[in-house]
Amino acid sequence: MSDSSPAEPGDIILEVRDLRKEFIARKGRARVRAVDGVSFALRRGEIIGLVGESGSGKTTIGKLIMRLIEPSSGSIEVAGFRSGSRSAVGDMAYRRRVQMVFQDPYASMNPHFRIKDVLEEPLLVHRIGKTREERMAMVASAMEKVKMTPVADFLDRHPHMLSGGQRQRIATARTLILRPSVIVADEPVSMIDLSTRAEILHLMKTIQEEMELSFIYITHDISTARYFADRIAVMYLGRIVEIGGRDEVIDNPVHPYTRALIAAVCEPEAGRAGTLRELQVRGEIPSASDIPSGCRFRTRCMYAAEECAALPEPELEDIGGGHSHACRRWKEIGWSGSP
Repeated sequence: MSDSSPAEPGDIILEVRDLRKEFIARKGRARVRAVDGVSFALRRGEIIGLVGESGSGKTTIGKLIMRLIEPSSGSIEVAGFRSGSRSAVGDMAYRRRVQMVFQDPYASMNPHFRIKDVLEEPLLVHRIGKTREERMAMVASAMEKVKMTPVADFLDRHPHMLSGGQRQRIATARTLILRPSVIVADEPVSMIDLSTRAEILHLMKTIQEEMELSFIYITHDISTARYFADRIAVMYLGRIVEIGGRDEVIDNPVHPYTRALIAAVCEPEAGRAGTLRELQVRGEIPSASDIPSGCRFRTRCMYAAEECAALPEPELEDIGGGHSHACRRWKEIGWSGSP
């Protein structure tokens, strides 16, 4: 899929509009704005990578899409079904169309279940399959799809009897068994040995292409996002600060935060382990209960000026080819190409 190909209305499988989530902290004296006005559309067969530091709000977006938590405001629509439907039928239909691969494949499974029970459970919840034999056939098909073969060798095992990579394959099979429209993958390889990460990502990419699935890929690792995603959305303190085709965002970053993230990627061939200090990013990400005025990145940005604090927060600006950013001073800084 081309990074800049336009999205036709019929191609949109997931649409998020002005999504916000606030949490009340400190006995009601502080409001934590974890997600603060996020909008984007996901096309059928597309992968969007949400990247950013811890505390940027990317995992909260995943939980909101999954309806593990409810939004404070805004809307989420998947394949014509809106999150928060008051109809029980509509609610179940929505939940079937959105599935999640969690970060920790062991913690996300019942340790007392055998693998066949782990995979059969979503079928029972959604009343799919008239007989046990029919459901077991679906379980076997899902396991074959994630290369857990011979199937009979794994059906009666418990999760602790599998390696981390094998558990994540089973977790992936569990999402596929309902044939969802959208899969939210939250740091799906961060808990896996380095030697098997590329293998799992390649497997997920192959399945995504074969089934024309749409993915929200949540990660702090912008290098894996370049391999796995079609588009990248960079998040900072609850908002998207840059979004576009993966190659455009990484090769031609505009927002100073995006450039800092790219500079932090290790480059073994150059013998350099990057750090955020290379672009003089100051301090830690601020608290979401006390977001800075104006541009929310200005307190850490080496290019911040008085106007960055005095003027309203910059909105995303389209600079062509589906590439948008939220930096008011980008022309003055005059960036082009990689950092």
